[in-house]
Amino acid sequence: MKKIVLCACAALLAGSTAFAAGLQTQQDKESYSMGASVGNYLSDQIFKQTELGAPVNMDLVVQGFEEALRGKSQLNDDDVLKFLNTRAEGLNKLYEAHKKKIAAENSAKAKDFLAKNAKKKGVVVTKSGLQYEVLKKGTGPQAKTEDVVTVNYVGSLMDGTVFESTYETKQPAKFVLMTIIPGLEEGIRLMPQGSRYRFTIPANLAYGADGAGQIPPESPLVFELELVKVDKVGAHQNFGGANLEGMKNPHQ
Repeated sequence: MKKIVLCACAALLAGSTAFAAGLQTQQDKESYSMGASVGNYLSDQIFKQTELGAPVNMDLVVQGFEEALRGKSQLNDDDVLKFLNTRAEGLNKLYEAHKKKIAAENSAKAKDFLAKNAKKKGVVVTKSGLQYEVLKKGTGPQAKTEDVVTVNYVGSLMDGTVFESTYETKQPAKFVLMTIIPGLEEGIRLMPQGSRYRFTIPANLAYGADGAGQIPPESPLVFELELVKVDKVGAHQNFGGANLEGMKNPHQ
């Protein structure tokens, strides 16, 4: 779908604009880059809107762009703002409906996913609904809510899609335990330093009905996590400008 939208943009622009043959000078390249930047932004916006079910008249998008560049827009600034605000209201309604649909679908899938995972050998289910497996048991100290932990992990969705991995960035994560999602906070508190656990976290202990970034609403999360180090309360005062944010707790 995105390729079709991009091709349509390119074809319309090519049909209505006389291009110079090639980019010869630095000024040519800078000028072209300005147009390409605007075109990329517009194509992304158009793709997202058509995905939600909001039709776009590509001919008029290009016409409006060209006429505005030449100072010959058929609408004044107030009218443009009024019509864009009206469209934004419609898009917000479509987005909320789409989010509710995804949430309902994920909620149904998650129920089956969590039930099957809970029956696997070695899986323990806590009172909150958190599911965990001990892959390696360490011998170090356990973290308290106010402590700082250093961890390596791979986070994935229930379909196996990886949304974050410290192994890819080659940089362990460090955060105050109380600042992260409830499922991870509870799980990490169970781990002695040096342990590696797999956590399967229900959506209500993660990002719930809102989701976050790459995480859709009502998505259970799976973390394979290694607790590298526990710094006891007060130790984080010595980290200076270190990044201690972690995966933020949406319930705070």
